[in-house]
Amino acid sequence: MKNSTWSGRFKKGLDEDVLEFSESVSVDHLLFDCDIKVCIAHAEMLGECKIITKRESITLIKGLKAVQKKYDSGKLSLSIKYEDVHMNIEQALTKEVGDLGKKIHMGRSRNDLVATDFRLYLRESSTLIIDKLRDIRYALAVASYNNSETIFPGYTHLQLAQPVTFGHHLLAWHDMLARDEQRMEQTKDRLNILPLGSAALSGTPYNINRKTVAKKLGFKSVSTNSMDSVSDRDFVCDFAYTCSMVMMHLSRMSEELVFWMNTHIKLVDIDEAFCTGSSIMPQKKNPDVPELIRGKSAAVIGSLSSLFVLLKGLPLTYNRDLQEDKTIMLEALESVTSCLNLMPRLISTMKVNKDRALAFSKQDFSNATDLADYLSMKGVPFRTSHEIVGNIVKYAESKKISLNEIPLGIFKKFSSSITKDVYDAIDIEKSIHSKKALGSTSPSNVKKQAKKILVSLKPYGYVQI
Repeated sequence: MKNSTWSGRFKKGLDEDVLEFSESVSVDHLLFDCDIKVCIAHAEMLGECKIITKRESITLIKGLKAVQKKYDSGKLSLSIKYEDVHMNIEQALTKEVGDLGKKIHMGRSRNDLVATDFRLYLRESSTLIIDKLRDIRYALAVASYNNSETIFPGYTHLQLAQPVTFGHHLLAWHDMLARDEQRMEQTKDRLNILPLGSAALSGTPYNINRKTVAKKLGFKSVSTNSMDSVSDRDFVCDFAYTCSMVMMHLSRMSEELVFWMNTHIKLVDIDEAFCTGSSIMPQKKNPDVPELIRGKSAAVIGSLSSLFVLLKGLPLTYNRDLQEDKTIMLEALESVTSCLNLMPRLISTMKVNKDRALAFSKQDFSNATDLADYLSMKGVPFRTSHEIVGNIVKYAESKKISLNEIPLGIFKKFSSSITKDVYDAIDIEKSIHSKKALGSTSPSNVKKQAKKILVSLKPYGYVQI
């Protein structure tokens, strides 16, 4: 099959199997809208720079808008015989305005056009992801405020460590996602560079104005080396890394939800809308959404490795291998956005078993550190306090009692510094309020931090408590 975009040098047409093997339109059709925007900006610039006439520029722009309208209405089908979305658009434009459509390629190549389209697409996607991250941050801030006094077991090594407030735990999730939002903003800045006008690799002899095109498309700057511009995919790796971090965090959150929902734990319950049953066991309520988020993280994280392997052996400049970056990244992007969509509603509807959480929090001498801190605040060096409390715990274990049940007289045998106020210091429901240092778990801290987050989100239209 002959390809009118490049087959002039060839005697034979492309093998049908090779065409099917090499086409990318089945993936890069997602870049259609971006390609039209880039083409319109390029056509405007060609007219302004008098590379084509003003009338030709206007005609090209009208033709491009007509192509867009036909595509949106379903009247334009993309064909693999033109290999990719870019050549499909050029062919459709030529049908619309005649041979003038062939002038749209002046001062550019598919190499720099592809890079520009993809940067624009990922820039728009980054805005979408940032919005979705804010939705989750809002849900977490509200839930943390509402659970600022809910005592909840805190773990290290997945062993009971110290009590926290559930609100404090949710704020830890929030901070992970807040960093993801910052990373995505930084990624957005790094990919906001225009490569168009670099042409195939050496630049162009046409007297184009790249800065004008950058301004029209909202890019902050233009690339400075035409060879790097067409072969650079760092921006895709940056985007993949940020998406991988998002999914890693969502996966960790999901793992905790699965753990908390375990039949033998039952600390948190997830709304039935986010669970499924079993095909054979009628009693089951499975946390499928968290499990699927945890599972989908694998492919997204794998996309970063795939991109590294794709790029690691490529010489400058453009190589056809780079076509595969879109398949890798667009599939990962779909997973990320679908997971981000569900998480705010899941968080907003989950319920904590407060009585069970409090009971768990009181087990296994979780207030031992409170006792050590109590002694240290009485003037006992902390390492000495640590050893004293270790001995007290051994005693309590041997008697099968909690620290709160130890008589004052027995306490004094371990340290004369212990007085009757020790019982308030190791009372979990009271001691939790004492942890007021910045970043600590006290209810007052949680409420203050939750409100601060909500205020920061107010400019984006989120309702305040």
